[in-house]
Amino acid sequence: MQAGSDVPVFSGADPKVNNVNETELRLSDGRMLHVYDTGTGELPVFWHHGTPNLGAPPEPLFATAERLGIRWVSFDRPGYGGSTPAPGRTMASVADDVAAVADSLGIDRFAVVGHSGGGCYALGAAATLGDRVRAVLTMAAIAPYDADGLDWYAGMVPSGVAALRAAVRGREAKTAYETSGIEYDPEFTAADLAMFDGPWSWLGKVVGPALDAGPFGQIDDDISYVIPWGCDPTTISVPVLVVHGAQDGIIPAGHGQWLAQHIPDAELRLSPSGAHISILGQAESGLEWLRRHA
Repeated sequence: MQAGSDVPVFSGADPKVNNVNETELRLSDGRMLHVYDTGTGELPVFWHHGTPNLGAPPEPLFATAERLGIRWVSFDRPGYGGSTPAPGRTMASVADDVAAVADSLGIDRFAVVGHSGGGCYALGAAATLGDRVRAVLTMAAIAPYDADGLDWYAGMVPSGVAALRAAVRGREAKTAYETSGIEYDPEFTAADLAMFDGPWSWLGKVVGPALDAGPFGQIDDDISYVIPWGCDPTTISVPVLVVHGAQDGIIPAGHGQWLAQHIPDAELRLSPSGAHISILGQAESGLEWLRRHA
């Protein structure tokens, strides 16, 4: 969904932050995952990053997480940063990666949080891993491409429609599209742009380095949004908070509304003035909800 592809990238920015342990995990199929872990807090929470980002946990939420006793765990999705590409990956296959990371850290149960494209990966973890997931928070999440009754592209900015229609044509066509020099215009709102002047300027630190290894993480993300998830979010039985902005043109609010209507124990918080990046202003209250329900 290229949700962060026009986020300002700060020259010389280092995506690593203090008090985050970074390790490499070799999976049973030989792939490597680059893993992040803040290491403290009684509630482990997996962070699922947007497109195209590194998986570093959200620094703007560290103070809130410390107050709430949250331990951030995350990883670069396959193809990003230090994680091996996995063409054809799905929400369900990345959920298996979540389980492998949790097992390697001795974590049994955990909550999940995702922003933008990461929202559907958070939902995929809950749908795939059952009661290992305690609760879910999504912000600006994407609904399944085959969502019954949803006009999937309605309200989406033209650049997003073009990028995702290229993904529908397959990996070769999507690769050609991403390497053609095409410019993506997210059409950020004034409220979105204002976020980059505050703590969420951090996003600029996880966009540029995400693509240092090539466009494959972004390509495989967009393809994963338009193919079957490998799991069914409507079977999720744990509490889910769906946060979305009514002014979001990157992932329109209809996606959040569909998810909230079709996940049994879901609550929708629709912000009338919120958009794709500015909806992150709801993240602290979302984490408070997550802590109560997990």
